[in-house]
Amino acid sequence: MRKYLLVAIFILAAVLRLYKLGTVPPSLYWDEASLGYNAYSIFKTGQDEHQKAMPLISFAAYGDYKPPGYIYAAVPGIAVFGLNEFTVRFPSALFGFLTVVLTYFLAKRIFGTGPFFKFKKTEIDVPLVATFLLAISPWHLQFSRAAFEANLGLFFSTLGIYLFFRFAAGKPFWIVLSLISFLAGMYTFTGQRLFVPFILAILFLQFWRKVLKSWRYTAAALVIFGVIFYPLYVFSTQTIEGRLRFDEVTIFKNLEPINKSIADRRLDGFTFWANMMHNRRFYVSREYVSHYLDAFNPKFLLTTGDVNPRLSIQSVGELYYFEAVFVIFGIYFLIKNKQKYRWFLLAWLLVSPLGPATARETPHALRMVHILPTFQIIAAFGFLSFFEISRFKKLLLAISAIIVFVSLSYYLFMYYVHYPQIYAGEWQYGYKQAVQAVSKLYPDADQVIVTNTLGRPYIYFLLFGNVDPQKYWQSADVVKDKFFFLNVLGFGKYKFVDNVESVPVHGKVIYVTTTVPAGGKIIKVIKDPDGKVVFYISKNNAY
Repeated sequence: MRKYLLVAIFILAAVLRLYKLGTVPPSLYWDEASLGYNAYSIFKTGQDEHQKAMPLISFAAYGDYKPPGYIYAAVPGIAVFGLNEFTVRFPSALFGFLTVVLTYFLAKRIFGTGPFFKFKKTEIDVPLVATFLLAISPWHLQFSRAAFEANLGLFFSTLGIYLFFRFAAGKPFWIVLSLISFLAGMYTFTGQRLFVPFILAILFLQFWRKVLKSWRYTAAALVIFGVIFYPLYVFSTQTIEGRLRFDEVTIFKNLEPINKSIADRRLDGFTFWANMMHNRRFYVSREYVSHYLDAFNPKFLLTTGDVNPRLSIQSVGELYYFEAVFVIFGIYFLIKNKQKYRWFLLAWLLVSPLGPATARETPHALRMVHILPTFQIIAAFGFLSFFEISRFKKLLLAISAIIVFVSLSYYLFMYYVHYPQIYAGEWQYGYKQAVQAVSKLYPDADQVIVTNTLGRPYIYFLLFGNVDPQKYWQSADVVKDKFFFLNVLGFGKYKFVDNVESVPVHGKVIYVTTTVPAGGKIIKVIKDPDGKVVFYISKNNAY
């Protein structure tokens, strides 16, 4: 019976990640489109959209230099089923499902025969409950249903942790595979580069005796890790392109704390004591601590989630309320019962925000997704430990089942019904419809002028137009701005501009704009699911 229950949980996890994957969220946002088209370009030509052959460190894309992991993971699906929303998102759904499966085996390694209860002769233990909680997690579902590199990075770091536990169980060679898995995460999502050093330090401290005992395998693993990591390290620290993203988001480039320090020192006359008390390092440290604590903000965790609607549906927190309650119980019982790996779990939980806290935007669910599945594992332990000491077990089980059912039902209703309507614009809804409308008119047009108002239009005309990369390269007009971002000004008959009225026109012209240009005759109006106008497709008098 137990194995059937586990299979049922796995099926639930798969359904929740695959159902309407191509249509909810309602469109591909910029980064998804970029990942998809670059994967398509690799499949068709072996080169990325900028004609670089098989990049191993990064894909230039918009000039944000994306890690290569997700793009290569998307190639097989695109090769077999074509370039569309489903195939672009499928790697995230697949690896999200695999993370749920992996959570079961990791929790089993951590707790063994820990607390459990029998329900109709079936043992319900921590691995089962933790796996179920991750299967229905709003945090994990959000990132499993769109092309988020972080979701693949989460799988690889979780796999790295699991393999390290296998190593500690007397399988010395597994440490090599563990470190390779961590490297895969670092080559898939930039956030892993700030997480992996911390989690490896914790693992080495937790299993230091095993590490010393198997020092030959450990040394070999570290050498392999160093060799593979070195090119990424050079790119990330010694090139402008590699540092671009970090410099853009980090608080350490923010002048506000420094200006505040100077102002306070001036107020106190720049005395010796003033210089000590108002040292800029104290101000930066205070800001960092504030950003770290944001990760545990109740509003973020329980009520609205991440402020970015692409990272949260806004009506449900990153955790369910019941989940948070049992996380508190779990922490208490981990310490009270002196569970063997209690400090490892708590350390994993606490170090996860250390890297994301360096960014200006906190809390940030995407950059901190590697904190999963600690919440679910700890909550499962808390629930079962509380259940063990409860005098009203049947009542607790019934109430818990009702609360879980209501919470999940509400989340799914909001996600599938309200969310696609309210936040369609956050997913750049309307581009696909615009491309489809323009494609029918393209053969007869002399120019197609598209506004940049909604950002990065070129990638949608490439992706939804299934434009052959080699044809694109023949006419692509690409420039690099002062911030090193790459902007496509046009290709073929397309012109992508900020001011539509300023473009010299000739012959038959099609416009894709957010307002109708002077003299334009409307052909089609593209509206979002909420009825708001996204684009006007119009033509000039010569058409």
